[in-house]
Amino acid sequence: MLSYVLRRILQMIPTLAGVILLVFFLFKYFGDDPAEILGGLQATQEQIDSIRRQLGLDKPVLEQLWLFVLKVVTFDWGASWATKETVANIFATRLPATLTIMVPILLLEVGLAIVAGMAVAYVRGSLTDRLVMIISTVALSISFLVYIIIGQYLFAFQLGWFPVQGWSNSTWTNLLVYAPLPVLLAVLVSLAPHTRLYRSFFLDEIGHDYVRTARAKGVPEKTILFKHVLRNAMIPILTNVATQLPGVFIGSFLIEVFFSIPGLGREVYAAVGRGDFPVIQAVTIYLAALTMVINLVTDVLYKFVDPRVVLK
Repeated sequence: MLSYVLRRILQMIPTLAGVILLVFFLFKYFGDDPAEILGGLQATQEQIDSIRRQLGLDKPVLEQLWLFVLKVVTFDWGASWATKETVANIFATRLPATLTIMVPILLLEVGLAIVAGMAVAYVRGSLTDRLVMIISTVALSISFLVYIIIGQYLFAFQLGWFPVQGWSNSTWTNLLVYAPLPVLLAVLVSLAPHTRLYRSFFLDEIGHDYVRTARAKGVPEKTILFKHVLRNAMIPILTNVATQLPGVFIGSFLIEVFFSIPGLGREVYAAVGRGDFPVIQAVTIYLAALTMVINLVTDVLYKFVDPRVVLK
């Protein structure tokens, strides 16, 4: 196990190096000139040249690349071009709000989808199964933006159950007052596709020989589902969660913008609009690194879910 983890970590190094090179050259040769962005429309050529020297853009390309790598390793990206706040402080102050929203969403959508998928698989072929699949298909065809607009109007303006916007310095206040509505809407949106997907995982396992053997031995259907089918279906479920997890953080952009949550997603959204390169570059690279770490953790979890899995 340890040798496998170490080998995977070593394999992540060239992948991360490729991401760093890609981000560096994309922003250097395909984006706008940072000096012109910071200087503004009224800046003279002398002012633009001075800004370029301050940013180190007048140095050779290899030296600029080395400085960029040092920023990644030391997490010292300097200050935001627009707000003058350090990028490290942006991560430290905005990430907790994002996690306050994203962690409940992830736990609820996975847990509820597993329960719903197993329940539908248990009554497979019945009228309930067909109705759930029809509702899930209809729900999949509706944009997330529609859920947000209707959810805010119904639960906030009409029923008054939740505030539309707001945030505080208390984590518990945020979880109990401001987070429920965006979490509820995000879970409702994700429940339909995940229920359909997990139902297919469970039905695939139900069709295997070991299930027929257990039935022939008189094992109750519920025992088969919860003890055997669920455990064997956890590998594709873990794979799906691993592929969706980075997307959960990306999905926070829309939620944080519409609910005015001071999280990392809204900060990145604003940074893209104002061309704030240091913030965009840092988020891009660290999100790529997080994706690689998630894949490694998922592969290790395979071994705990199914001891028959051999990590090579």
